Amino acid sequence: MIEAKKIIKQEEQAVLIGLIYKEQTEPMVNEYLDELTFLAETAGAVAVKRFTQKLPHPDSKIFVGKGKLEEIKQYILLKGNISLVIFDDELTGSQIQNIEKVLNVKTIDRSDLILDIFASRAQTAQAKTQVELAQYQYILPRLKGMWKHLERQGGGVGTRGPGETEIETDRRIVKDKIGLLRKRLAEIDKQSFTQRKDRGEFIRVALVGYTNVGKSTLMNILSKSEVFAENKLFATLDTTTRKVVFEQTPFLLSDTVGFIRKLPHHLIECFKSTLDEALDASLLLHVIDASDAGFERQLEVTDDVLKDIGAGSVPKIRVFNKIDHVGDLDAQVALSNKLHEKYPDCVV
Repeated sequence: MIEAKKIIKQEEQAVLIGLIYKEQTEPMVNEYLDELTFLAETAGAVAVKRFTQKLPHPDSKIFVGKGKLEEIKQYILLKGNISLVIFDDELTGSQIQNIEKVLNVKTIDRSDLILDIFASRAQTAQAKTQVELAQYQYILPRLKGMWKHLERQGGGVGTRGPGETEIETDRRIVKDKIGLLRKRLAEIDKQSFTQRKDRGEFIRVALVGYTNVGKSTLMNILSKSEVFAENKLFATLDTTTRKVVFEQTPFLLSDTVGFIRKLPHHLIECFKSTLDEALDASLLLHVIDASDAGFERQLEVTDDVLKDIGAGSVPKIRVFNKIDHVGDLDAQVALSNKLHEKYPDCVV
């Protein structure tokens, strides 16, 4: 049985690889790799080197060009302590297998890395089930060449039909497991829906935004509570709700999982239930890190995901956080004026 468990050991030395192609310009890829570095750090790995390559499209067999893969191999041999290679884009099962044959080190992609972080952060039954479902959905199209990574379920006399191959058996096992997890998640969702209904006619406010913009810290300040918060990606996976009274008006404030670029589609799908608080909210507080140079792209990512889950029409206030990180008071005032000019109803 595959469980939500970590694939990255603490302080593993990692190499990061990004590809410049189509709409992914060099500045964008560098920005993505900055984020990938932070993701690797959150998972417990140390990114020691980056490789980028410009190609018209990814190579179907090894993602990058043969020359670039050889360059990466020589670097790994030279360093001697590299145990992990992380690609910024999704890889197929055969690509992972082909790359590992050449490099002889564990190879994962951005989706796998995010799932690894989610696996280590999940606390509640809902989050654990969602992570496990996402892991199986990630594995299913990559089963070819990955059989050795799976623990067999069943086996023995009567469990394999005539002429049925190992991969066909594994596909059936994984599909059955996905079906069971979806049923379990549906039951948990029903319970969560009942709990939300039991909260009565309270006004509901949900904190949403990119990962690591300070939602949990704001939650703690507004609700005078102690929600877990740290300077790492996806510090919050489980939705937390607190009752807050502001100027004699009581309301329920919820903290939700953060969004990120290139979030795997199946992960968005299975985490929709975690984001039901956003769907049920009377108001969204869209928290944005004003000190991040790429905040506008992060803002767009959050808006896109909100539309994807059906929360695009929920009223929202843009809250620009971390203004104290942008420089001296003059720089803060200048940025604040610029933000109010572009987003007239925002809070800084």
